[in-house]
Parts: sequence; C-alpha cells; structure tokens
Amino acid sequence: MTTHGFTLTAEGPFSFDASLRFVEDWPATSALPSDGRALRFAYCAETDWRPIGVTVTAAPGGVAVATTRPTGPGIRGEVARILSLDVDGAGFAKLGEADPVLGELHRLSPGLRPVCFWSPWEAACWAVIVQRSSMLIASRIKQRIAERWGAKVTLDGREYPVFPPPVTLLDAGGLGLPAQKEEWVRGLARAALDGVLTTEHLRSLAPEEALAELRALPGVGPFSAGLILIRGAGAPDAFPGDEPRLFAILREAYGLPEDTPPAAYRGLAEAWRPYRSWASFLFRASTYGAVDDRAGARRLTTDDH
Repeated sequence: MTTHGFTLTAEGPFSFDASLRFVEDWPATSALPSDGRALRFAYCAETDWRPIGVTVTAAPGGVAVATTRPTGPGIRGEVARILSLDVDGAGFAKLGEADPVLGELHRLSPGLRPVCFWSPWEAACWAVIVQRSSMLIASRIKQRIAERWGAKVTLDGREYPVFPPPVTLLDAGGLGLPAQKEEWVRGLARAALDGVLTTEHLRSLAPEEALAELRALPGVGPFSAGLILIRGAGAPDAFPGDEPRLFAILREAYGLPEDTPPAAYRGLAEAWRPYRSWASFLFRASTYGAVDDRAGARRLTTDDH
C-alpha cells in the first residue's frame, strides 16, 4: 500500500516516548494497537471529514509521520495539534523553575506535552458518551459506534473502523446510548457542520469566550467544555473555571485546604500563562499513571449534568 509522509519539528522540549506512553494508558482516543515504537490512529480528518490512517514515530527533533493518503497543510496541522507540536514549548519548562510543584512533574516526565483527541468533534462526542460512565465502558461504546457507522481504513495490512464524521451521525439512531445522549450527539453534529465545533473557530476566540460558547452546546457542561477546548482544539492557554477533579489534584499537590474557592485555583493558574492548558494536563496526567505510577484512568467518570 502506498504511504505518504512528512516530518514535524518540536520547538522546545518534547518527548515522543512520553506521548506514546500516555496514549497507551488513555483509552479515550481509540489509538490503534501499539508496538511501543509507533503511535497509530485512524480518524476522519477535520480538514475534509474523509478517513485517514496515521503512523507517527520518533525523529530527530520531532516526529516522522506516514499517512494512508496524500496530505496538505490542513492535515499536517491536525497531526501537529494532536501532539501539541503546533505550539512553541520553549518557555514551558521554565515555569517549573518558579513553581517547584510543577517543576517536579517536569522532572518525572520531561518533554510530555498534551496529547489531544483527533478532533474537537470526536472530543465532544467522547464527553457526552463518558458522562456518568467509566472510561472503559465509554471507550467500548465509542468503538461500537465506529464499527457500525464509520468508514474503514487499512493500516499496516489491517482494516480499522474510524469514528464517523458529523454528517453521518446527524440523523443516526441506535447508537447504543440513552435517548438524551443520542439527541446531544446529533446537536453536536449540527454544531460541527456549522463550523462552531472546529479547531479553527475555537482557537480564534479568547479561551473564556470559547468555553462559554461550548457550554451553550447540547450536553456540554463545564468539564466537557474544558475537555473540548483543551484536549480537542488543543488550545494551549485555557483554564476551566470549575473542574472539581482538577481542583482536587491541585489541593493535594499544593497542600491547599478543602474549602479553597475556585478563584484561588484560577489565581494559581495565572502563573502558568501562556501554558495553563499544558500545566493542567501534567497534573491530570499524574493521575493517569503517565507521570507517576498511580493508576485509575479507566475508573474515572465525568458528571457534567
């Protein structure tokens, strides 16, 4: 099978191995089986909503990318966003010099950058599917939707289903979700096709404005809005104003009292500008086992509503 390729260069510290280890412990993305050397995934590219298979391996100063069809700047930008290589990270490590707690996370997992969903659309669907469910169960439901409704991509001699594009789920029923969640997914599909639920649109807005716009979408609460903006669109400098799980992680890390108000967490995050998303990601990743040995990612649930 013909493959097409390009390279991406990292500005600032970056560890592909750290990214790969994170993905292997994070079921939300539906990455394909790993051999410990390559990140493989198949998705509907936001650029044209056509399916594509991608294989990423380490390369000097960045990564080498092989794809199952020709690519232009749009898809190259998408892969860069997925690995947070579209942002100059040179200043991120310096934040740890002023913040010893964050600095310790840098030390434990140097070069780890946020790994994003393949698209904001897929992140939004995941946010709805996982609500009041475990990550493991949600990942199985997401996979079944891909198998029933998605196209197939052949990668390394094997055929894999791809999570369907918005137009496919616009009028779809029988997704294996409660009726309310299925209605939310259809609403998200309309938003994606209208250009609202896209990387270009969300990152054109100030983070606070983008979060407010996302919270107006069906089925999207504060946690989901932050997930879509930060881990979907890859916005590097956003901080959700109300995320109890992240607040709990920060309380433990900084020794804060139980009754610490949300404004105090926002104040803490001000010191992380312009990498508030990246710093928050490192703290969340520490609970996934990507930064230290604590497990639990597959037991996490979200509870926006």
